[in-house]
Amino acid sequence: VKLLVPCGTTGESATMTEAERLNVIRLAVEVAHRREAKVIAGTGSNSTAATIEFTRRARELGADAALVVAPYYNKPTQAGLYAHFSEVAKSVTDFPIMLYNVPGRTASNISAETTLRLAADHPNIVATKEASGDLSQVMAILAGRPKGFKVFSGDDATTLPLIALGADGLVSVIANEMPRETSRMVEKALDGAWTAARKLHFQLLPLMEANFIESSPAPCKFVMKEMGLLEENLRLPLVPVTKETQGILKKVMHEVTLS
Repeated sequence: VKLLVPCGTTGESATMTEAERLNVIRLAVEVAHRREAKVIAGTGSNSTAATIEFTRRARELGADAALVVAPYYNKPTQAGLYAHFSEVAKSVTDFPIMLYNVPGRTASNISAETTLRLAADHPNIVATKEASGDLSQVMAILAGRPKGFKVFSGDDATTLPLIALGADGLVSVIANEMPRETSRMVEKALDGAWTAARKLHFQLLPLMEANFIESSPAPCKFVMKEMGLLEENLRLPLVPVTKETQGILKKVMHEVTLS
């Protein structure tokens, strides 16, 4: 694992207090840097001012970059999205920023045109995590991106297709459960070892899909509890998965670990 991304969707950042988020970022930096890994800290919110403050604090705590999600609930226009990310970028000009486009959660899609405009206008906007599910949009970003701008899949199941088109990696859910296998899959794909990458992809695919049977990260946290990695604590309004889903997840876990 080369990157840790604390305070993202899987970490339930939306229901963490400011103090909790900063403490998690601090701990992640301490652990990751001892192992020569980097930290991209989730600092986004639906308030531009709060996002700027969180991003500055993450930089002070030693994070290597910030993951900034599109503002949720507000439903800004493309002009509003451009203005939001521009203000964040201008507030920390010496700190790399990764955009995070996940319209299924935010109700706002950062269009390819807006992404490319931000990448061209702000040198510290260096990457995007694309979880739009719109292959045409991602291809437009890949085709038009400036030199050095990175595109990461934000969806485990579409990682290999996106890398085949020129994407640079993955910000993952399943890596919380299967970090070694997920890292190997991405590394093989980036190296062009497609037979090995496909084998790992299809091994992991049932769990990739099962992680979204119910609202994420509830399925992932159940699996990690079964693996002895954490307690199945979720903050309302998220609740633990149903008994039926538990059965499905246990079956998938058994199949994936044996394959």
